[in-house]
Amino acid sequence: MSRLADIPLSVLDLAPITRDGTASETFRCSVDLAQQTERLGYNRYWLAEHHNIDGIASAATSVLIGHIAGATSALRVGSGGIMLPNHPPLAIAEQFGTLATLYPDRIDLGLGRAPGSDGITMQAMRRDPRAGVNDFPDRLEELRRYLGDSVPGQRVRAIPGEGTHVPIWLLGSSGYSAQLAARLGLPFAFAGQFAPGYMVEALHLYREGFQPGVLDKPHAMIGIPLIAADTDERARFLATTQQQKFLNLIRGKSTRTQPPVETLDWSPQERAMVSQNLGAAVVGNAESVRQQLDDLLEQTGADEIMVNTDCYDHADRVKSYEILADVQRAAR
Repeated sequence: MSRLADIPLSVLDLAPITRDGTASETFRCSVDLAQQTERLGYNRYWLAEHHNIDGIASAATSVLIGHIAGATSALRVGSGGIMLPNHPPLAIAEQFGTLATLYPDRIDLGLGRAPGSDGITMQAMRRDPRAGVNDFPDRLEELRRYLGDSVPGQRVRAIPGEGTHVPIWLLGSSGYSAQLAARLGLPFAFAGQFAPGYMVEALHLYREGFQPGVLDKPHAMIGIPLIAADTDERARFLATTQQQKFLNLIRGKSTRTQPPVETLDWSPQERAMVSQNLGAAVVGNAESVRQQLDDLLEQTGADEIMVNTDCYDHADRVKSYEILADVQRAAR
Protein backbone atom coordinates (compact mmCIF):
# COMPACT_ATOMS: atom_id res chain seq x y z
CA MET A 1 0.00 0.00 0.00
CA SER A 2 1.21 3.50 -0.83
CA ARG A 3 2.53 5.60 2.08
CA LEU A 4 0.22 8.30 0.77
CA ALA A 5 -2.73 6.28 2.05
CA ASP A 6 -2.18 7.19 5.69
CA ILE A 7 0.04 10.25 5.73
CA PRO A 8 -1.61 13.38 7.16
CA LEU A 9 -2.29 16.07 4.54
CA SER A 10 -2.40 19.72 5.53
CA VAL A 11 -2.87 23.18 4.01
CA LEU A 12 -0.48 26.13 3.85
CA ASP A 13 -2.43 29.30 3.04
CA LEU A 14 -0.31 32.32 2.10
CA ALA A 15 -3.49 34.44 2.03
CA PRO A 16 -2.88 35.51 -1.58
CA ILE A 17 -4.38 38.75 -2.89
CA THR A 18 -5.32 38.51 -6.56
CA ARG A 19 -4.37 41.06 -9.21
CA ASP A 20 -7.64 42.97 -8.91
CA GLY A 21 -8.73 41.67 -5.51
CA THR A 22 -8.76 42.95 -1.94
CA ALA A 23 -7.59 41.62 1.43
CA SER A 24 -11.23 41.32 2.45
CA GLU A 25 -11.89 38.97 -0.48
CA THR A 26 -8.77 37.00 0.43
CA PHE A 27 -10.02 36.47 3.98
CA ARG A 28 -13.40 35.24 2.73
CA CYS A 29 -11.65 32.78 0.43
CA SER A 30 -9.40 31.61 3.28
CA VAL A 31 -12.40 30.89 5.48
CA ASP A 32 -14.10 28.98 2.68
CA LEU A 33 -10.93 27.00 1.90
CA ALA A 34 -10.50 26.12 5.58
CA GLN A 35 -14.08 24.91 5.81
CA GLN A 36 -13.82 22.92 2.58
CA THR A 37 -10.54 21.27 3.51
CA GLU A 38 -11.83 20.48 7.00
CA ARG A 39 -14.75 18.68 5.34
CA LEU A 40 -12.28 16.80 3.14
CA GLY A 41 -10.32 15.54 6.15
CA TYR A 42 -7.19 17.70 6.04
CA ASN A 43 -5.22 17.79 9.26
CA ARG A 44 -3.80 21.31 9.69
CA TYR A 45 -4.34 24.77 8.24
CA TRP A 46 -1.36 27.07 8.64
CA LEU A 47 -0.80 30.72 7.78
CA ALA A 48 2.53 32.50 7.37
CA GLU A 49 3.87 35.82 8.62
CA HIS A 50 4.92 38.22 5.86
CA HIS A 51 5.17 42.01 5.90
CA ASN A 52 5.07 44.74 3.27
CA ILE A 53 4.32 42.27 0.47
CA ASP A 54 1.38 43.46 -1.60
CA GLY A 55 0.30 39.97 -2.61
CA ILE A 56 0.07 38.43 0.89
CA ALA A 57 -2.59 39.36 3.46
CA SER A 58 -1.41 37.38 6.51
CA ALA A 59 0.77 40.02 8.19
CA ALA A 60 -1.27 39.90 11.41
CA THR A 61 -0.89 36.14 11.49
CA SER A 62 -2.27 35.36 14.95
CA VAL A 63 -5.39 37.47 14.25
CA LEU A 64 -6.09 35.56 11.06
CA ILE A 65 -5.44 32.23 12.79
CA GLY A 66 -8.14 33.11 15.30
CA HIS A 67 -10.52 34.07 12.50
CA ILE A 68 -9.98 30.73 10.73
CA ALA A 69 -10.21 28.72 13.95
CA GLY A 70 -13.49 30.44 14.80
CA ALA A 71 -14.94 29.46 11.42
CA THR A 72 -13.98 25.78 11.74
CA SER A 73 -14.53 23.15 14.40
CA ALA A 74 -11.90 20.40 14.27
CA LEU A 75 -9.10 21.54 11.97
CA ARG A 76 -5.79 22.32 13.64
CA VAL A 77 -4.94 25.94 12.84
CA GLY A 78 -1.54 27.51 13.26
CA SER A 79 1.44 29.41 11.95
CA GLY A 80 3.76 28.33 9.23
CA GLY A 81 5.29 30.35 10.61
CA ILE A 82 5.64 33.16 13.09
CA MET A 83 9.04 34.81 12.68
CA LEU A 84 10.13 34.76 16.32
CA PRO A 85 12.95 37.35 16.05
CA ASN A 86 10.34 39.91 14.92
CA HIS A 87 8.55 39.79 18.29
CA PRO A 88 9.13 39.65 22.03
CA PRO A 89 8.64 36.02 23.12
CA LEU A 90 6.20 37.19 25.80
CA ALA A 91 3.92 38.77 23.17
CA ILE A 92 3.85 35.56 21.12
CA ALA A 93 3.16 33.50 24.25
CA GLU A 94 0.23 35.76 25.12
CA GLN A 95 -1.18 35.69 21.59
CA PHE A 96 -0.96 31.94 21.15
CA GLY A 97 -1.91 31.30 24.75
CA THR A 98 -5.08 33.26 24.05
CA LEU A 99 -5.71 31.27 20.87
CA ALA A 100 -5.12 27.97 22.68
CA THR A 101 -7.51 29.02 25.44
CA LEU A 102 -10.21 29.94 22.93
CA TYR A 103 -9.65 26.83 20.77
CA PRO A 104 -8.23 24.07 23.03
CA ASP A 105 -6.07 21.38 21.39
CA ARG A 106 -6.38 23.01 17.97
CA ILE A 107 -3.56 25.56 17.80
CA ASP A 108 -0.03 24.99 16.42
CA LEU A 109 2.88 27.40 16.74
CA GLY A 110 5.36 27.05 13.90
CA LEU A 111 8.41 29.28 14.30
CA GLY A 112 10.96 30.62 11.85
CA ARG A 113 14.00 32.89 11.97
CA ALA A 114 13.67 34.90 8.74
CA PRO A 115 12.31 38.47 8.74
CA GLY A 116 9.45 37.72 6.35
CA SER A 117 10.21 41.12 4.82
CA ASP A 118 12.92 43.37 3.40
CA GLY A 119 15.51 45.48 5.21
CA ILE A 120 13.46 48.68 5.33
CA THR A 121 10.50 46.79 6.75
CA MET A 122 12.76 45.19 9.35
CA GLN A 123 13.69 48.68 10.49
CA ALA A 124 10.02 49.70 10.60
CA MET A 125 9.33 46.69 12.82
CA ARG A 126 12.28 47.66 15.05
CA ARG A 127 13.87 44.28 14.44
CA ASP A 128 17.53 44.04 15.33
CA PRO A 129 19.37 43.16 12.08
CA ARG A 130 21.36 40.54 14.03
CA ALA A 131 18.24 38.94 15.54
CA GLY A 132 17.88 35.26 14.88
CA VAL A 133 21.52 34.68 14.03
CA ASN A 134 22.80 33.80 17.48
CA ASP A 135 19.92 34.49 19.85
CA PHE A 136 17.19 32.31 18.34
CA PRO A 137 17.70 29.40 20.79
CA ASP A 138 17.48 31.80 23.73
CA ARG A 139 14.30 33.42 22.39
CA LEU A 140 12.83 29.97 21.80
CA GLU A 141 13.66 28.83 25.33
CA GLU A 142 12.09 31.99 26.78
CA LEU A 143 8.93 31.40 24.76
CA ARG A 144 8.73 27.78 25.87
CA ARG A 145 9.02 28.87 29.51
CA TYR A 146 6.08 31.25 29.14
CA LEU A 147 3.92 28.53 27.58
CA GLY A 148 4.94 25.92 30.14
CA ASP A 149 3.92 25.48 33.75
CA SER A 150 4.81 28.31 36.11
CA VAL A 151 7.69 27.83 38.53
CA PRO A 152 8.14 29.27 42.02
CA GLY A 153 9.48 32.79 41.95
CA GLN A 154 8.67 33.39 38.29
CA ARG A 155 8.18 37.14 37.99
CA VAL A 156 7.05 37.40 34.34
CA ARG A 157 4.15 35.22 33.26
CA ALA A 158 2.08 34.91 30.08
CA ILE A 159 -1.58 35.22 31.00
CA PRO A 160 -3.17 33.62 29.02
CA GLY A 161 -0.41 31.33 27.86
CA GLU A 162 1.00 29.83 31.01
CA GLY A 163 0.35 26.09 31.17
CA THR A 164 -1.13 25.87 27.66
CA HIS A 165 1.89 24.00 26.25
CA VAL A 166 1.02 25.08 22.72
CA PRO A 167 2.74 22.61 20.35
CA ILE A 168 5.84 24.25 18.86
CA TRP A 169 7.30 23.35 15.48
CA LEU A 170 10.56 24.65 14.05
CA LEU A 171 10.46 25.69 10.40
CA GLY A 172 13.34 26.12 8.04
CA SER A 173 14.90 25.73 4.61
CA SER A 174 18.42 24.90 5.79
CA GLY A 175 20.17 22.76 8.34
CA TYR A 176 20.04 25.24 11.24
CA SER A 177 16.43 24.73 12.37
CA ALA A 178 16.62 21.03 11.50
CA GLN A 179 19.52 20.55 13.90
CA LEU A 180 17.99 22.71 16.62
CA ALA A 181 14.68 20.84 16.37
CA ALA A 182 16.60 17.57 16.60
CA ARG A 183 18.52 18.68 19.67
CA LEU A 184 15.34 19.76 21.47
CA GLY A 185 13.20 16.83 20.35
CA LEU A 186 10.73 19.07 18.52
CA PRO A 187 8.83 18.45 15.28
CA PHE A 188 10.39 19.98 12.16
CA ALA A 189 8.79 21.40 9.01
CA PHE A 190 10.86 22.03 5.89
CA ALA A 191 9.86 24.93 3.64
CA GLY A 192 9.99 23.10 0.35
CA GLN A 193 7.25 25.32 -1.07
CA PHE A 194 9.84 27.96 -1.97
CA ALA A 195 13.34 26.59 -1.26
CA PRO A 196 13.45 22.82 -1.78
CA GLY A 197 17.12 22.48 -2.66
CA TYR A 198 18.30 21.41 0.80
CA MET A 199 15.24 19.31 1.71
CA VAL A 200 16.75 15.83 1.75
CA GLU A 201 19.90 16.96 3.55
CA ALA A 202 17.96 18.91 6.20
CA LEU A 203 15.67 15.97 6.91
CA HIS A 204 18.71 13.71 7.21
CA LEU A 205 20.32 16.10 9.70
CA TYR A 206 17.10 16.23 11.69
CA ARG A 207 16.69 12.47 11.94
CA GLU A 208 20.37 11.75 12.48
CA GLY A 209 20.72 14.22 15.34
CA PHE A 210 17.32 13.70 16.99
CA GLN A 211 17.28 13.42 20.76
CA PRO A 212 14.05 12.58 22.58
CA GLY A 213 12.51 15.67 24.16
CA VAL A 214 8.98 16.88 23.54
CA LEU A 215 8.74 13.97 21.08
CA ASP A 216 10.04 10.45 21.57
CA LYS A 217 10.97 10.12 17.89
CA PRO A 218 11.47 12.53 14.98
CA HIS A 219 8.48 13.90 13.12
CA ALA A 220 9.12 15.75 9.87
CA MET A 221 6.67 17.61 7.66
CA ILE A 222 7.46 18.97 4.20
CA GLY A 223 5.77 21.94 2.58
CA ILE A 224 5.33 21.68 -1.20
CA PRO A 225 3.53 23.53 -3.99
CA LEU A 226 0.82 21.38 -5.57
CA ILE A 227 -1.62 21.98 -8.43
CA ALA A 228 -4.05 19.18 -9.30
CA ALA A 229 -6.60 19.38 -12.10
CA ASP A 230 -8.63 17.09 -14.38
CA THR A 231 -5.80 16.86 -16.92
CA ASP A 232 -2.05 17.37 -16.90
CA GLU A 233 -2.47 20.13 -19.47
CA ARG A 234 -4.96 22.01 -17.31
CA ALA A 235 -2.74 21.64 -14.24
CA ARG A 236 0.31 22.95 -16.09
CA PHE A 237 -1.75 25.91 -17.33
CA LEU A 238 -2.93 26.73 -13.80
CA ALA A 239 0.64 26.37 -12.51
CA THR A 240 1.73 29.39 -14.57
CA THR A 241 0.13 31.50 -11.81
CA GLN A 242 2.70 30.36 -9.26
CA GLN A 243 5.46 30.64 -11.84
CA GLN A 244 4.50 34.26 -12.48
CA LYS A 245 4.59 34.99 -8.76
CA PHE A 246 8.20 33.84 -8.39
CA LEU A 247 9.15 35.52 -11.66
CA ASN A 248 7.72 38.83 -10.47
CA LEU A 249 9.50 38.38 -7.13
CA ILE A 250 12.79 37.96 -9.00
CA ARG A 251 12.01 41.06 -11.06
CA GLY A 252 11.01 43.13 -8.04
CA LYS A 253 7.44 43.49 -9.26
CA SER A 254 4.07 42.99 -7.57
CA THR A 255 3.49 39.53 -6.14
CA ARG A 256 -0.28 39.73 -6.47
CA THR A 257 -1.75 36.53 -7.88
CA GLN A 258 -2.01 36.70 -11.67
CA PRO A 259 -4.33 34.78 -14.04
CA PRO A 260 -2.73 31.78 -15.76
CA VAL A 261 -1.24 32.30 -19.22
CA GLU A 262 -0.47 30.12 -22.20
CA THR A 263 3.17 31.20 -22.40
CA LEU A 264 5.63 33.03 -20.17
CA ASP A 265 8.06 35.66 -21.40
CA TRP A 266 11.18 34.91 -19.40
CA SER A 267 14.89 34.55 -19.96
CA PRO A 268 16.66 31.18 -19.57
CA GLN A 269 18.22 32.46 -16.36
CA GLU A 270 14.82 33.54 -14.97
CA ARG A 271 13.28 30.23 -15.92
CA ALA A 272 16.07 28.37 -14.14
CA MET A 273 15.63 30.49 -11.00
CA VAL A 274 11.86 29.91 -10.94
CA SER A 275 12.38 26.20 -11.53
CA GLN A 276 14.75 26.13 -8.58
CA ASN A 277 12.14 27.78 -6.32
CA LEU A 278 9.50 25.32 -7.51
CA GLY A 279 11.74 22.27 -7.58
CA ALA A 280 9.43 20.30 -5.27
CA ALA A 281 6.24 21.30 -7.12
CA VAL A 282 3.71 18.56 -7.85
CA VAL A 283 1.59 19.39 -10.91
CA GLY A 284 -0.80 17.15 -12.85
CA ASN A 285 -3.95 15.08 -12.93
CA ALA A 286 -4.93 12.66 -10.19
CA GLU A 287 -2.73 9.77 -11.36
CA SER A 288 0.24 12.02 -12.05
CA VAL A 289 -0.10 13.63 -8.62
CA ARG A 290 -0.21 10.22 -6.95
CA GLN A 291 2.96 9.09 -8.70
CA GLN A 292 4.82 12.31 -7.92
CA LEU A 293 3.81 12.19 -4.26
CA ASP A 294 4.80 8.54 -3.96
CA ASP A 295 8.22 9.43 -5.38
CA LEU A 296 8.54 12.41 -3.04
CA LEU A 297 7.64 10.34 0.01
CA GLU A 298 10.11 7.66 -1.03
CA GLN A 299 12.81 10.29 -1.41
CA THR A 300 12.15 12.20 1.83
CA GLY A 301 10.44 9.76 4.20
CA ALA A 302 8.24 12.65 5.34
CA ASP A 303 5.71 12.03 8.11
CA GLU A 304 3.32 14.76 6.88
CA ILE A 305 2.78 16.81 3.75
CA MET A 306 1.62 20.44 3.82
CA VAL A 307 0.36 21.70 0.49
CA ASN A 308 0.34 25.23 -0.86
CA THR A 309 -1.93 25.56 -3.88
CA ASP A 310 -1.56 28.89 -5.65
CA CYS A 311 -4.35 29.35 -8.21
CA TYR A 312 -5.86 32.57 -9.51
CA ASP A 313 -9.44 31.32 -9.35
CA HIS A 314 -10.64 30.20 -5.92
CA ALA A 315 -12.72 27.39 -7.43
CA ASP A 316 -9.61 25.92 -9.08
CA ARG A 317 -7.82 26.11 -5.76
CA VAL A 318 -10.58 24.26 -3.92
CA LYS A 319 -10.83 21.66 -6.69
CA SER A 320 -7.11 20.95 -6.44
CA TYR A 321 -7.49 20.10 -2.75
CA GLU A 322 -10.54 17.97 -3.56
CA ILE A 323 -8.57 15.98 -6.16
CA LEU A 324 -5.71 15.47 -3.72
CA ALA A 325 -8.14 14.18 -1.07
CA ASP A 326 -9.63 11.81 -3.65
CA VAL A 327 -6.13 10.62 -4.58
CA GLN A 328 -5.42 9.75 -0.97
CA ARG A 329 -8.72 7.92 -0.53
CA ALA A 330 -8.05 5.88 -3.69
CA ALA A 331 -4.66 4.88 -2.29
CA ARG A 332 -6.21 3.24 0.75
